Amino acid sequence: MHINVLTIFPGFFEQPLRTSIAGRAAASGVARYRVVDLRDYTHDRHRTTDDEPYGGGAGMVMKPEPFFEAIDGLSPEGPIVLLSPRGERFDHAKAVRYSLLPELTLLCGHYKGVDERVAEGLATEELSVGDYVLSGGEPAALVVIDAVVRLLPGALGDHESASTDSFYEGRLAAPVYTRPKEYRGMEVPEVLRSGDHAAIERWRDEQAEAATANRRPELDREV
Repeated sequence: MHINVLTIFPGFFEQPLRTSIAGRAAASGVARYRVVDLRDYTHDRHRTTDDEPYGGGAGMVMKPEPFFEAIDGLSPEGPIVLLSPRGERFDHAKAVRYSLLPELTLLCGHYKGVDERVAEGLATEELSVGDYVLSGGEPAALVVIDAVVRLLPGALGDHESASTDSFYEGRLAAPVYTRPKEYRGMEVPEVLRSGDHAAIERWRDEQAEAATANRRPELDREV
């Protein structure tokens, strides 16, 4: 899978995309990343990517030209996603959909926002990672990349690692434990130490259902 990121801060992605699952996926050829510096598509000596908003007001607005010209240079296939607080909520279903595609392009805004012509005339989707405002689209892009890449075949050690995660089947995951058996008066549930795999699976299923009902009851309604 090819993942393109358009940003004015390419250095933001250097270490994260070399680390953990994202890094292993790149090293094995499961994922390929292209981080494009929008300043390479400017035409003045100051490499300007923002300007004052029409109509006045606080903050600066990212100019449309670098986004359009960068996409012209890439000619990407698949979704062109603008990360924005105004976008649809990113969730597991969208991560699965993206993971099945050969290419994904992410547009990172900054400052007060991005010229609306980018949203209307370039992006095919507008996406938000939550009901809050970040300093730019870069952290949101990393969230999307991580959620998508870990679903790619071969990115994780085995498929079960992903299939037992929260949201995979529309519910939260069951609690997990490891050694030691007892720590500060808190013990690992006996059933997990029983060796009875059928009982363990029943316990995990019950715990997942209970966690979903108590913490995220709306997930039951969405299934």
